[in-house]
Amino acid sequence: MMSKLCTFSVLISALLLSFGIQAGESSEANNSQAFFNNMKELCGEVFTGASTYPDDPDHDFAGKKLVADFADCSDTEIRIKFAVGEDHSRTWVITKSDKGLLLKHDHRHADGTPDEVTNYGGWANQAGSAYQQYFEADEETATLIPEASTNVWMLSYDPETKVLTYDLKRHKEPRYQAQLTPQ
Repeated sequence: MMSKLCTFSVLISALLLSFGIQAGESSEANNSQAFFNNMKELCGEVFTGASTYPDDPDHDFAGKKLVADFADCSDTEIRIKFAVGEDHSRTWVITKSDKGLLLKHDHRHADGTPDEVTNYGGWANQAGSAYQQYFEADEETATLIPEASTNVWMLSYDPETKVLTYDLKRHKEPRYQAQLTPQ
């Protein structure tokens, strides 16, 4: 009788644990899906703004107008053209797949050929929500830019204030942030 009770308890515990894991995975998937859908709703929108960190006049983006153009959207990909002043070489690419959400930075020369440093980024972690996601540097990024192996990019949109925020941390320390609003 005691061994049947123990077996029954183990089975119940295993079932509850598996439901808990599935519920967690489902929540994460729902947040990723909701974030993707919320970003996709911005397709056709153009946001302008400026760097908010670092407050360094020598930074490459200092004093330059930033433009994020939600130019192309499909059911699996959002392409956001990102201009820094007159430099239109950057595109943020958010891809939705069975593995989750992937953010990549596509850098191109004026003739359309890839820059030497392009296609860096990473997969969204579990800390995200329907309006904010954190993307941890992937292996491709660590190989391409070894010092960026600890990068975490955060992309968020506040539907009340209409503020789009792009944030980068390296070694858990702030490295860059920009805030943009609809044009």
